[in-house]
This record gives sequence, C-alpha cells and structure tokens, in this order.
Amino acid sequence: MLIVRWMICFCLAAGAGSVRADGDSENSYYTTGQPSRDGIGKFYMGREISRVMGHLGAGWLERPERERQERTDLLIAGLSLSEDSVVADIGAGTGYFTFPVAQRVSRGKVFSVDIQPEMLARIARRKALENVANVETVLGEADDPKLPDNAIDLAFIVDAYHEFSFPREMGERLKESLKPGGQLVLVEYRAEDPRVPIKRLHKMSEVQVRQEMAAIGLEWVRTEDYLPQQHVLIFQKPRVQPQSAFDQ
Repeated sequence: MLIVRWMICFCLAAGAGSVRADGDSENSYYTTGQPSRDGIGKFYMGREISRVMGHLGAGWLERPERERQERTDLLIAGLSLSEDSVVADIGAGTGYFTFPVAQRVSRGKVFSVDIQPEMLARIARRKALENVANVETVLGEADDPKLPDNAIDLAFIVDAYHEFSFPREMGERLKESLKPGGQLVLVEYRAEDPRVPIKRLHKMSEVQVRQEMAAIGLEWVRTEDYLPQQHVLIFQKPRVQPQSAFDQ
C-alpha cells in the first residue's frame, strides 16, 4: 500500500509539472493524434478523451438495473450534503441523480448542468411533472459549466468527466464556481480493475484523476471504493487561495 501511494504522489508531481499553466489556447494543454475506436483523437495529460454518449443513449442511463449494478443509492447517500446545500450536477444527462439529490437538499438548490438541450428538456419536463422547485437547468458549454462564481457547496460528475472535450478549462471554471472549501466529487469506472465491463476510454484510474485535479489546484481529500465498479474521488477547493506574484 505504501508503494502504491508513493507511486501516486510521484505521478502527481510529474504530471503537474508537465502541463503549461500560462496559456488559454487549446494547444497549451492538448495534443492530437489518430483517434481510437471510442476516442476523439485528442489527448490530455496522457489519456485520450472518449466520445460523448449523446442524448440517444438516455435509455441506458435510466435502465432499471442501474441501481443494483452500480449501487447508485449508496452514492447519493454518501454525498456530504445538508438541507440547504447548493449543488451542481455536472453532465446531468437525464437527471438520474439530480432529483434524488434535490430531495436531500430540500432548502437548498441543484443546478442541473448539461451541454445537450435534449437532456435538459427531459429534466425540465420531469421538474414540471413532479413540481420540483429547487432544480434549475443550466445549458453549459464544452469549456464552461456556466455557473456563478463561489456559489457551489458541492459539485459532482458521474461517469462523464472522461468525455469532456476541454477538461482543463472545464475544471478551472468548476473550481471558480465552488465556494472556498467546496467539494468536487468525481465518480469514474475503475481503470485498474479489468473485471469492470466498460470500454477502456470510459474508465479512469485514481492516479490519472488525481493528476488532472492537482493541475487545476484542487486538493485531494480522499478516495472511496465502496461502489462495485467505480471510484469516488473527493477534492476540495482550498479555503485560502494562494497569492500570485502580482498580489504580493
């Protein structure tokens, strides 16, 4: 276990140093190459970004056996929330997680963010049908979730981060949207486990996720593996932001 943790720390340090932090252009962070069968031929910090599951895959997200297979009930119960928490469901899809989380934050709010209008339309219909007052749909962009700054107590991304075509920019904007001390929870299928029956590019290792979050300045809190197939990685926005050279 000590060797594994040492390797994680070594990879984080090496990865953080290899990413430019002084540019906004796509070429600052990404390379391109021949796309694999399930990828887009765009690479970030050593991994190929996977193709997006479009709105036509909504049925798979809502499959009846999902709770049993993935224990989504445990994930929802395990999120660190209070009744008045302000939450962001990033890559919300059909709203599978949005609505049960909204029940947990009855005096708070859930921003349900997606870049596909068709998905948001499904959420809006359910919101109206069930008369849910504390859900707000947000049409994000590929590089920006369109959330207010310093407003979110907890943001979570379930099985979607690996599809982000601009993970660096999206991560930086998510960090800005978190309150100081706010948390970002990433749930991804475990790449380390060959028994997980998911395509390779739709999995992520703990090392890779931690490396990418370190690059945007989020602090790793812990990794939980209580789900059958997925990591639950918890990160935190620093409570005190480091000063830049211009602020000193």
